[in-house]
Amino acid sequence: MQELEIEALHDYFLQTSGICTDTRKIDAQSLFIALKGENFDGNLFVEQAIQAGAKYAISSDANFANNTNIFYVNDTLVALQNLANYHRKQFDIPVIAITGSNGKTTTKELFNVVLSKKYQTLATIGNLNNHIGVPLTLLRLNSTHEVAIIEMGANHQGEIELLSGIAEPTIGLITNIGKAHLEGFGGIEGVIKGKTELYQFLQAHEGLIVFNADNEILQEKAKHTKTLTYGFKANADCQGQIIHDEPFLSLNYTYQNSAKTKVDSNLIGLYNAENILGAICVAKYLHVDDALIAEAIAGYAPDNSRSQIIKKGSNTIILDAYNANPSSMKAALDNFSKMQAQNKMVILGDMFELGDSSAQEHEAIVKEALKGNYQECIFVGPKFSAFVQTVKSKSFIQVADCLSYLKENAISNSHILIKGSRGMKMEQLLALFS
Repeated sequence: MQELEIEALHDYFLQTSGICTDTRKIDAQSLFIALKGENFDGNLFVEQAIQAGAKYAISSDANFANNTNIFYVNDTLVALQNLANYHRKQFDIPVIAITGSNGKTTTKELFNVVLSKKYQTLATIGNLNNHIGVPLTLLRLNSTHEVAIIEMGANHQGEIELLSGIAEPTIGLITNIGKAHLEGFGGIEGVIKGKTELYQFLQAHEGLIVFNADNEILQEKAKHTKTLTYGFKANADCQGQIIHDEPFLSLNYTYQNSAKTKVDSNLIGLYNAENILGAICVAKYLHVDDALIAEAIAGYAPDNSRSQIIKKGSNTIILDAYNANPSSMKAALDNFSKMQAQNKMVILGDMFELGDSSAQEHEAIVKEALKGNYQECIFVGPKFSAFVQTVKSKSFIQVADCLSYLKENAISNSHILIKGSRGMKMEQLLALFS
């Protein structure tokens, strides 16, 4: 059976209001794509999507092949990805790809607030950064957009290669290489290989690689004729200097020997300084004025449980519960240990997707936390609990158990770091604080 050609699919797409993949969220006049996974089959809901208001639907079920507004393709996911790539090719604009083990979402948000001071931007929404999310983001491109900022996540080798082939970025930045998704990547060497697939695409297509010159791994892998660097050491194209990092980061920067510019932020932790500098570097490359850059960064405040500072009664909470891995956990502890505050405590939740390294990495974080001068250390989850055996700390298998304990042992006048992997849902602990 002959499937719909990509050019014809794109023509149909342009007649719609956009893409939908969930019949519970059908937009009028949209194009429904019946994705199929291990635990769901969108083909079962094709007719429901049309009845709910979709103008067209794409299905891999041959029974729909003769419908006037339902079109057959061999694989709906491949069709979505090919459609996104074909659509992206219609736009001759800078397409910026951002990946990395830590900080990519914050960096993406910084890119967006800074570049939107001069350009109409399209940026990844939320965590739509995988093999489905990237195509959905690209299919939001329209004639008003002047720059696209695409976040790319990955938990195994080959994924960044796939996403780069779909998005065809012209500029790429890897925030860092850390101990994230070790299980899927097969260890740290696998992480390096997987993340630098972005560099390989840019090297093959004469794109611009933007990298942190202070990072030896990135510097080694970024060998290319078209590069732009940022960092806090000498000779970077965009060179930064920390003014202070408490309570929030403030820095000076110069770009290719330009005048020094001061930037204040609402971000905490030295680990965010390189994210700020990366955004500044690309903004300067794209001719955004210094005053607009400073204004944009000063006006940005993190949300969605990413290094948020939250005041609750007499307590100050650093909520960093969007995700966690050994690298980001250690960075958060390092930053928290340096904060000038009384009555500090940490509440840490298990880290996921670490494979054979899981026990070793959880034990190392327990030891790291217990070295800090904290009033109390609380660990949540079975992985951490296996290594908590001191009077200075407590452990709970479930967040609910931790909640029960804290309800009976109220915390006041304290600074509290709450961090864990997304699946732990550590943000539930906020309900305890008034």
